[in-house]
Amino acid sequence: MKKIVIFLLFVFTILFAFAQSNVNYNENKIPQFVVPNPLKTFNGKKVRNVKTWEKKRRPELLEFFSKNIYGEVPGKLKISSVEIVEESHDALNGKATRKQVQISFQKDNLTLDFTILIYLPKNIEKAPLFVGYNFYGNHTITEDVNVIISDAWARDNESFGIINNQLTEQSRGVRDNRWAIDKIIDAGYGLATIYYCEVDPDKNDFTDGIHPFFYEEYRKLPFPNEWGSIAAWSWGLSRCMDYFEQDANIDESKIIVFGHSRLGKTSLWAGATDERFAAVISNNSGCGGAALSKRAVGETVSRINSSFPHWFCTNFKEYNRNEKALPVDQHELIALIAPRPVYIASAEDDKWADPRGEFLSAFYATPVYKLYGKEGIPNDKMPAVNQPIQNRIAYHIRTGKHDVTDFDWEQYIKWANAQLK
Repeated sequence: MKKIVIFLLFVFTILFAFAQSNVNYNENKIPQFVVPNPLKTFNGKKVRNVKTWEKKRRPELLEFFSKNIYGEVPGKLKISSVEIVEESHDALNGKATRKQVQISFQKDNLTLDFTILIYLPKNIEKAPLFVGYNFYGNHTITEDVNVIISDAWARDNESFGIINNQLTEQSRGVRDNRWAIDKIIDAGYGLATIYYCEVDPDKNDFTDGIHPFFYEEYRKLPFPNEWGSIAAWSWGLSRCMDYFEQDANIDESKIIVFGHSRLGKTSLWAGATDERFAAVISNNSGCGGAALSKRAVGETVSRINSSFPHWFCTNFKEYNRNEKALPVDQHELIALIAPRPVYIASAEDDKWADPRGEFLSAFYATPVYKLYGKEGIPNDKMPAVNQPIQNRIAYHIRTGKHDVTDFDWEQYIKWANAQLK
């Protein structure tokens, strides 16, 4: 038995090395492709004004992305109850109010809860707000001992003290480097975050999370055109927005949805599908997020659908190793957010996410913003590292790896101040 295990590990190592060796990072080896024109309908008609964009082109693009990439939400489900489970007016050394709000859903014999952790500056009556998911629980973004530890499923991470898929006290504050809470509060913004696995556990299993609420009897999987996990997480952000509209301490007209990596893909889709979000930030979102799929650089459609088959709808797998056949690309996802502000951010060492592909998506979405008289990316030359373009479509590439840094947050805050006056 031991020899078999060793052999299988050897085979896996060889296959993994082979897969990595076939990853393309060379601009000279990018397949030839045509960038779809966001201002030309599927039947070839040019879009020359905002009315045609909003009445014809935007709806058909949104429908394609819904049915063939992220998946359609198969129904509606209202919040059953809202409960403030904890509140303090003396958080963060006295400069913030902390709320922990439980949002609950019930249908038939099913129940689902998720908790929004909210910090609000005390000196502002109705605060604008950044909202985004976290990867390992609300308690990981801060050393604050009052933040509740979720009992939801979690990916094991021994370095964080997470074993047997259970979050623990050991992981408190381990990701506070990604959330510049003091900078956000000092700038006059609130911060809201949710542990994403409370909405839908990040595993290839559609029998838990929010998906079963919409199944007919005996069904255990979404239909091929129905939502994967990214769409489910986006749906959860919209339910947060439902709550924000009722909270007298939050300015619901200035909610900025933020996400990093897979959750950056999520923030883009949430911004595209829910126009109540005033602005959108995508940090290192890569394939299926801001990066152009047709470039096939770093992580490709095939690789992401193989590694994370639950993120997108089943229909998206038709484009595995077949990106050329896509009638859309991710710049048109960004265009769906127009004319609202959108910020795309990359990291110099994050080749897997294809920084140039992320930048080009921002550039190719610009013509749609120009319809509205809004400034996007002026040309296809990437800016220098750590030199942001802070227009209605904003972009920066910073030094460093796949992560969220104080530099990122400093740019987002500066940009939000200018765009959400």
